[in-house]
Amino acid sequence: MTLVALFFYLFAAVMVASALLVISSRNPVHSVLFLILAFLNGAGLFMLTGAEFLALILIVVYVGAVLVLFLFVVMMLDVDFAALRHGVMQYLPVGATVGLVLLVELVLVLGAYTIAPVIAGAPVVPIPPPDAMTNTEALGHVIYTKYAFYFQICGLILLVAMVGAIVLTLRHSSRAKRQDVGAQVSRRREDTMEVRDVASGRGLQL
Repeated sequence: MTLVALFFYLFAAVMVASALLVISSRNPVHSVLFLILAFLNGAGLFMLTGAEFLALILIVVYVGAVLVLFLFVVMMLDVDFAALRHGVMQYLPVGATVGLVLLVELVLVLGAYTIAPVIAGAPVVPIPPPDAMTNTEALGHVIYTKYAFYFQICGLILLVAMVGAIVLTLRHSSRAKRQDVGAQVSRRREDTMEVRDVASGRGLQL
């Protein structure tokens, strides 16, 4: 067994184990930490395949920004997860359906690779030779030319998901401060300022 194969099995085993711990852990903080470990091992697998740009993006964007933000949100909002679990059963059929669809897609992909492996070896977009173009430049050409529309749609979906997560989180928090735009626009100077006449040599009593 070569050194590359040894690291591949090591990264893959730790990644699968940490992914299982993400969904099985009862503490959300522990789940986020295990997800960080899974992403780090995924970056190691990208490095082994020569996709160093994807590995660095996975660490910088997901581990360094998104998951750290999730960790701070989970630790600072003090969300009552026990109360949130009361409505899990009513969404269980929808979640099971989505999971079943994803499982069928994975089986179809693996089945197509097993039955006709030439499909995976014949991409629609030709891959340039490494000496002519780096993988970062090739990825940029593919994303911003052929798949530019799908790239923008993915960004829009992520934006909607982020706004939905913020709305759902603040809806259950009684300590969240909500902005009243009408009251701020229509307020008068007398409502926000008060000039007091302080006598000389005496303090101000609030």
